[in-house]
Amino acid sequence: MVMGAANKLLEPAKAFIDAVREPWPWAMDNVTENTDEPPRDPGAGRAHHSYTDKDFEGHRAHSLYVSVNPTAPSGHHRPHRSRRRHHRHHNHRDGDDDRPITPPSQRVQFILGEEDAEGSGLEPHPLFSEMETLCEADGGQMEWKETARWVKFEEDVEEGGNRWSKPHVGTLSLHSLFELRSLILNGTVMLDMEATSLEHIADLLLDNLINSGAITYDKREQFREALLRRHKHLHDRKKASDGSSVGGSVARLPLIRSLADIGRSYSNAKSAAMADNTGDMHTSPSGVSLPDANGHANGTSTADLAKRNLQFMRKIPPGAEASNILVGEVDFLDKPVSAFLRLSTASLMGDLTEVPVPTRFIFLLLGPVGGISRYHEVGRAMATLLSDEVFHDVAYKAKNRNHLLAAVDEFLDAVTVLPPGEWDPTIRIEPPAAVPSQDPRKRPNKEDEEFDDEAEEEKYRVQSGLVRTGRLFGGLINDIKRKKPWYVSDFKDAIAVQSVASYIFLYFACLTPIVTFGGLLSDATGTRLAAIESLVSGLVCGVIYGFFSGQPLNILGSTGPMLVFEQIIYKFCTTNDIDYLSFRVWVGFWIAFYLLILVALDASAYVKYITRFTEENFATLIAFIFIIKAFEKVIHIGDHHEPAAHLFMLSDNCTCLPGDDSLYDNFTWPANFTWDGVEHATDCLLTFNGTLNGTACPDEHDAAHPLHVAEESLLHGCSDVFLMSILLFLLTFLIAINLKEFKSSPFFPNKVRGFISDFSVIIAIVCMTTVDYLAGIDTPKLSVPDKFQPTYPGRGWVIPLFNGNAWWTALAAALPALLGVILVFMDQQITAVIVNRKEHKLKKGGGYHLDLFVLAILVVILSILGLPWFVAATVLAINHVNSLKVESETAAPGEKPQFLGVRENRVTHILIFATIGLSVLMTPLLRMIPMPVLFGVFLYMGVSALKGLQFFDRILIMFMPAKYQPDYTFLRQVPLKRVHLFTFIQLMCLVVLWVIKSIFETSILFPLMLVVMIGIRKLLEKIFSPGELRVLDDVLPEFSRKKKQEEHDMLEEEQEVGKLPINESGNLEIPLASGNVMRIPLDSCNISEELNRSGVWKGINKENQQGRRDDDDRREDRKHRGHRRHKSSKREAPADDSNATRLTTMPEEAEEEEDAGITIKIERINSDNSMNKKSSETVV
Repeated sequence: MVMGAANKLLEPAKAFIDAVREPWPWAMDNVTENTDEPPRDPGAGRAHHSYTDKDFEGHRAHSLYVSVNPTAPSGHHRPHRSRRRHHRHHNHRDGDDDRPITPPSQRVQFILGEEDAEGSGLEPHPLFSEMETLCEADGGQMEWKETARWVKFEEDVEEGGNRWSKPHVGTLSLHSLFELRSLILNGTVMLDMEATSLEHIADLLLDNLINSGAITYDKREQFREALLRRHKHLHDRKKASDGSSVGGSVARLPLIRSLADIGRSYSNAKSAAMADNTGDMHTSPSGVSLPDANGHANGTSTADLAKRNLQFMRKIPPGAEASNILVGEVDFLDKPVSAFLRLSTASLMGDLTEVPVPTRFIFLLLGPVGGISRYHEVGRAMATLLSDEVFHDVAYKAKNRNHLLAAVDEFLDAVTVLPPGEWDPTIRIEPPAAVPSQDPRKRPNKEDEEFDDEAEEEKYRVQSGLVRTGRLFGGLINDIKRKKPWYVSDFKDAIAVQSVASYIFLYFACLTPIVTFGGLLSDATGTRLAAIESLVSGLVCGVIYGFFSGQPLNILGSTGPMLVFEQIIYKFCTTNDIDYLSFRVWVGFWIAFYLLILVALDASAYVKYITRFTEENFATLIAFIFIIKAFEKVIHIGDHHEPAAHLFMLSDNCTCLPGDDSLYDNFTWPANFTWDGVEHATDCLLTFNGTLNGTACPDEHDAAHPLHVAEESLLHGCSDVFLMSILLFLLTFLIAINLKEFKSSPFFPNKVRGFISDFSVIIAIVCMTTVDYLAGIDTPKLSVPDKFQPTYPGRGWVIPLFNGNAWWTALAAALPALLGVILVFMDQQITAVIVNRKEHKLKKGGGYHLDLFVLAILVVILSILGLPWFVAATVLAINHVNSLKVESETAAPGEKPQFLGVRENRVTHILIFATIGLSVLMTPLLRMIPMPVLFGVFLYMGVSALKGLQFFDRILIMFMPAKYQPDYTFLRQVPLKRVHLFTFIQLMCLVVLWVIKSIFETSILFPLMLVVMIGIRKLLEKIFSPGELRVLDDVLPEFSRKKKQEEHDMLEEEQEVGKLPINESGNLEIPLASGNVMRIPLDSCNISEELNRSGVWKGINKENQQGRRDDDDRREDRKHRGHRRHKSSKREAPADDSNATRLTTMPEEAEEEEDAGITIKIERINSDNSMNKKSSETVV
């Protein structure tokens, strides 16, 4: 009895195996197409299938699932299926299916993950989407007219202006999305169609539509004629309106293009294009030549390519494929007909697409007259979906319509709805500056992979070398290993025009402070160290540091604390009668020794305690100093450049006497006027009409006479030096700051804008220097030494170790060296932290320990040569990084450039300081540059250093009303009052730092205040919560490893105690004090479930379902009348049984399998065609 029942259950499986061995004609049922494997179209041309072991190797190689109904007699299978179909539709209308439905996000995740794991499916390519509408041409003929296109954003054809609209974000109505979903559910879906021409596609599509009952056979020719109408693009119309020959040839094209011209596969065309690279199409990897009848590119195909929009090919991503959306209204249809096609091989389709890109997807929607606006919106919805990253990937990897429906539902789940009464649908939304990553949509619900900020920070510290290794020089060795693979690329990556602009800009930016600090050093050290020594120090430091440092983006220079340190040593030596330069050599030796100890002990690892709070305080202070000093320098020009006529003062040997009495008849004398009170010769001669008397007075014919000097001043504008200096100062800053932002302006092509932006500072310097030269005003100029020799007479380039000093001075130098090493360490490392920020996206990493080691060697060399010590200059380093920032080249229309990182290289650093050392040879040229122009560059560098600092942004919003404040992330996550409190504390710290640095006696303590800032940051944990500090600042590492471990253990205990039970239905159970249990559902809203219950979906889907049932009834009637009964039974049995192979449980799928009770699993097929069958009791 049991064996007999088992044999009966296995009879459908035997019938299935027998059926697949028989030749069965192609027919695609748009109702029962739910198989995992996409149906193959008849383009393969196979008349017989013979399955062997190899046929089952690959995807799901050794298992095949077949679903049967144990309660249905085999002889009454077809009638029962017909009755079951009506019952199924009844249930679908009622929506009473209460079985759990997998959320669409999980279905999409499974589809994408399964394909990635198995390595099957098509490889996704970038898509160019083009929508065409069937409309009437001028001659009364119907043609496909291009109406919109998508690369990343939507562009519409503006008929009034005969041009493309500005790229914008496509806005869709939910109604159009619901209609599109209904069309995919009830319409035709053909995946992996093997066709290479429009004619072939049309024939296969029409066969399927007729077999499925979507259209009748008498409408075949009309439908085919509509599909093969001429395609006319906006590019063609522009050429025709311009009267070009190409445009004329396009207008004379036949209605249907030759099969030899458009019927070749993309692979053949691609190989032909690779063999013949003549023409312009080699500029884009996606551009290929159309082949001739032999599959080779020739002159005719080149002429055909000339008709395409080759200029727009530059906007198409490399390797892109096309998706064509065709919508229109015709008079021979009484209901809409849709089809979604995916070609197995992307092929060029003649003039189907505006650009010569192979077509992969085709979406067709034709309907009765009167609904063109609806069809247009559905077509836009289809194109927008294909431009969506998630749906795009699913479309490439889908195996059946249910996969596409899952992607549509996932899109609906992630879509944002705008209220109809609060915005204008005709407004075009500008493309965003940055599009967020879509990876969370592809991999949702990563609950077990919680993001840990502290863990991420710890990982970043390990990668940056900010963790102690526990062995001597371990950090230095790791830095060398980390930088070694990048060393060659540090020179190759500098090959760019941007590097040239950065080099010239930073040359002037570094030269000016070096010369300025040289003058200050000359005053502080009695000319032992001066401008020429500073230039040579820049040459030595810059070249050596550029070749061997860990972070060549750092810029070395003189700093205020180092100037004070030099002055303290000089005063100590002059007071105790010690030779300054020799004593300074030993101080340098001790500083280098201390630095080597710090490198050996991995002391740079403690830099990790410098968070955004400290580094932004430091960077903001230095930027403010640059801005204020720039204004001070310009104001001082007015003090030192008074009008030339006022320079001659009267004295006892040159007095002022009254002139002719007739000159004073109507003269008004000032109160208490006396001739002895006149001080300036100009006032005597011009104001009071007096005369000069005395032996020291100049002769009237002398050029130095005040009257001649005043006349020259009026002619050449020497009295306007201060005004001219202000104009040069402000104009240099304004030109540089505005041209730097010119890259984002709408004028000129991208390359021109980028060039102007990169050379903005150089353009400002050249323009203002030219204006100063043409004006002829004697403004102060850059003063550079013109002789390569030490400033102090009697000293050489090598300093003796003692030079008369006592031996104990070598030991005494160890004490001031302690202060010096603190200055060097803090100045160097705080700048390195700012340069190595994660926001800069540096790929090659830093080298804190290696930088300190190279600096120790430089201190020794500079001490022996008697040159100033250089350390990292913060503002110069920030501007070096900003000048080398790289942004993406905007290819797609509407796409905003994205920050990619920094062009990390050593060449710019080396060239900057090598040229500074050679500035002595360029003195005649450099002395033409006005100092106000360089002060304007100083102002530009200070303002540029403030950009991107959150601290400065928070200072600005303190003066803004809440409704005008920018949409910063920290304002969303932290209350405004708490933000202002944090900013106020940071501002008070900035004021304290400013006061300490401004007072000469305390400025030497400025680097030590950075340690105090770290302590203040630690105290802020008592005022602000960890979440607030994480947003406003960085995660501060724990000072004690034991405390950190205790907090970790405590957190684990809290998590264990706080766990609540979850029952089998997925509900959270919370016990109450009354003894009852509260059950809270954890499952989120399922968009697929709610969509099927909505009235809008039922209304849209009702018409399509009614047409679907009518088509089914007509097909069943034909089958009962005996029309092709034998072949139909063999064809549809496998299609029906294949419904057991399922991916997820969807409402549409669930109805197909209500009668499936037992799943039979066939493990494999042996070579002798014998089968080992294993039955499963799992109910699907």
